[in-house]
Amino acid sequence: MKALRVSLYFVASPLQYLAARRIAESIETEARQVLVWYQPGITPIVKSDDWDASLYIPWPRKNPLPGLFGVSKRLVENLHLVANLVGQCDTLIIHSAVFDTEAINYFLRALPKLCNASAMHARILPDGLISIRRYPLSVTKAAFQCFRKFRKLYSRELNYWCFTGDRIGSDAPFCDRIYVLAGLPHEYPSDKVHVLPPLVRRNEGQRDVSASRRALVIGQPLEGAGLMKASDRDRVAKEIHDWLQEKGIQQIDYKGHPKDPNLELNEPSYRIVETDQPLETYLAENAYSIVVGVRSSALIFARQIYDANTDVVAFGWDKVVFRSERERQDMRDVFHRLRVQFK
Repeated sequence: MKALRVSLYFVASPLQYLAARRIAESIETEARQVLVWYQPGITPIVKSDDWDASLYIPWPRKNPLPGLFGVSKRLVENLHLVANLVGQCDTLIIHSAVFDTEAINYFLRALPKLCNASAMHARILPDGLISIRRYPLSVTKAAFQCFRKFRKLYSRELNYWCFTGDRIGSDAPFCDRIYVLAGLPHEYPSDKVHVLPPLVRRNEGQRDVSASRRALVIGQPLEGAGLMKASDRDRVAKEIHDWLQEKGIQQIDYKGHPKDPNLELNEPSYRIVETDQPLETYLAENAYSIVVGVRSSALIFARQIYDANTDVVAFGWDKVVFRSERERQDMRDVFHRLRVQFK
């Protein structure tokens, strides 16, 4: 049976997954909901019962098929896997955080034909702090898009859709909507922007009373990522510990980052959170009275999840190394706008 409308979501991070789920629940409510993820780390958080169909597809360049033209073979295979998942439809809505990547772009032209869709719309998913700025395509990258057209020599289905302007596709003619998170600044055309409702729905008055005695320290690689000197990192870690002690917090949890094997902000008295859940979904399911960190974008996500009863605090910004003063100011403006406190 041919569906009238299918809403397809390509996701590669927990934040994109939660945004896709929110769109499915509150915006594309009449559509058939299809989820495709292309980073294996997303697999543990996918709840297949929440979707009409769902599938993991390998990233073509990282996982080419054997033999000559392995990347192209994988691209064509992925096209047909997703087409079978979507099925026949009249209108196809394709969601992705970025559309210049070859892993997603070829779907724009090929999938509507494979699914016999008479209309296709492409819409952009929010991607955290990356979404607050535009990233114009350079001349070199624009030329490289044209190079991808040569894959038509391997298969006519691999017809790359070249475009100019912002590399995520916000200026492209195929994009008719850009989803953004409430409170975050952006540089996108106002006529295309659609602000998402809160990514996590919480019942009013349903607050864990034990949260008043719990704090969460969000870890991230600092010295290891060149963001802070080791001596400064140790000083900031102690400042966080002492401040939480002064607040009378009885339990302090530490949630490490996948790229933070040394648990740089951890202290001996903290309880290490052992979970396979990404931080975003962990925050959505656990209540805290205080969430602290340094410059992790997870502080922004925490501020959007928790109500005003939870303090979200950033430490040590005077010691953080930024790539540019513009980056520092942009990030500080976002933190201020979302009421993240500074210490």
